[in-house]
Amino acid sequence: MVKIAVFASGSGSNYEAIMRFFAENPDTRVEVALVVCDQPGAGVIQRAQSWGTPIVIVERRKFAGKRQFEEYILAQLQEHRIDFIALAGYMRLLGPTLLDQYPGRIINLHPSLLPSFPGIDAVGQALQAGVRVTGVTVHFVDRGMDTGPIIAQEAVKVALGDTHASLSARIHEVEHRLYPQIVHACAVGKIYLDGRRVCWKAEEGFKE
Repeated sequence: MVKIAVFASGSGSNYEAIMRFFAENPDTRVEVALVVCDQPGAGVIQRAQSWGTPIVIVERRKFAGKRQFEEYILAQLQEHRIDFIALAGYMRLLGPTLLDQYPGRIINLHPSLLPSFPGIDAVGQALQAGVRVTGVTVHFVDRGMDTGPIIAQEAVKVALGDTHASLSARIHEVEHRLYPQIVHACAVGKIYLDGRRVCWKAEEGFKE
């Protein structure tokens, strides 16, 4: 059984989608064994409690520096025997303390077609730029901001008159369908990194 941790800072809708995927596919050999949240009061906390997932709430301000903050998180990951990490709306860049312990075993979801619109408020950036297409990217995590090797992307059309809320809603629909599949495939080794090249095992299909 592969044990994964989901890191989240907000509502936890992608955590919820991941949990539903594994509940509907019980033969996946993957267990969401921990939620890590850096924001007390975030919606993901209640979702984790509802699903019965252990949760660690850890505030950056209570630690002297980023290294100490991540050392505490790492200790929690080790205690729960975590094999793989899925970032799902986690609003902090990971440092070497975590990256070096989980090389090629951390992925992130971003609401744009990277390398366009990295960082905060990608939806707002897309609307301001006036693009007609944006989308969703899943990528491995490196030390940069949304710069890791890209695993999968799916386009979302930007409609005339779209608001932040209406475009976000369509992007979330794609995220909730795409991300759980990629989390599963990466966690069990169907998708893996060779240097910075993303590899898919030929014998394993992927449900487009």
